[in-house]
Amino acid sequence: MKKAIHALCLLLFLSTFGQSLYAQGPKVLIITAHPDDETMFPVTVFKITHEMKGTADLALITDGSGGYNGLIASSYYGKNMTDSATGRTYLPLIRKKEMLCSGEVMGIRNFYFFDQIDDFYQLSPEPFLSGERWDMGYCERKLDKILEQGKYDFIFCLVPDAGQHAHHKSASIMAIRAAQRFKGANKPIVLGGRSASKDYTFRFTELDGYAETHILEKAPVFYFDRSFGFGENNKHSYMIVADWVKACHKSQSGDMNAAMHRGDLETFWYFSINGEQNLEKTKTFFEQLKSSGFPTK
Repeated sequence: MKKAIHALCLLLFLSTFGQSLYAQGPKVLIITAHPDDETMFPVTVFKITHEMKGTADLALITDGSGGYNGLIASSYYGKNMTDSATGRTYLPLIRKKEMLCSGEVMGIRNFYFFDQIDDFYQLSPEPFLSGERWDMGYCERKLDKILEQGKYDFIFCLVPDAGQHAHHKSASIMAIRAAQRFKGANKPIVLGGRSASKDYTFRFTELDGYAETHILEKAPVFYFDRSFGFGENNKHSYMIVADWVKACHKSQSGDMNAAMHRGDLETFWYFSINGEQNLEKTKTFFEQLKSSGFPTK
């Protein structure tokens, strides 16, 4: 009798354990250069953590000290947020607090701050990737450890197109290279994110000189429509989540003012390094994303 009871208990345990594994949502690591870069895809992250019961962590490469462009934010913080000396002194802490606010909305579990210099606007990623401006040895070791411990399904970064800030390009290339270095059984799928209007004409194949950024031609551009209306008189949409996130970045009052309630789509570009074999998994993920919570398209 005791053996039968033990066997039944073991069966129930294994059944429950198996169900919990199956029910676990996707695990995502976001790798971006600046606080506020995540505003390109905040609703996707929100839905992963709040509605798909997954997890999201964020690795922030720079200290954000170069974002001294907050004219209205000067009144809010009581400091001249357009002055470089003031910005270099106060922005690293201010923008970390803003990042924590943004992360609370999105449901970020862990933050990893790399504190590399946010020096000035430029286009070439080479000074950073070569180690001239950023400590690449430190960054790569830290990213490798995070990936090893996190066992992520996906990595989100920004699309590293030619017109992007060098910091954006560098962070995205670092994300791709970290996935390439990963030694685990299941490499995370790297997706380049970008917000867009529904009539966008943007195209991307690869960043010249960086073959690892090549997009798989047969892959679709995956997307989530955060402007799709639902509820009473269709007055609800996930655009409000994006606005909540943007509102956290008060030091960037000019940029966020221009971005508020704009960008209907969160688009994701599939890098060739992921291989064709992971296309179906990515397609299934976006289908589940769109059907979770309040169904959208």
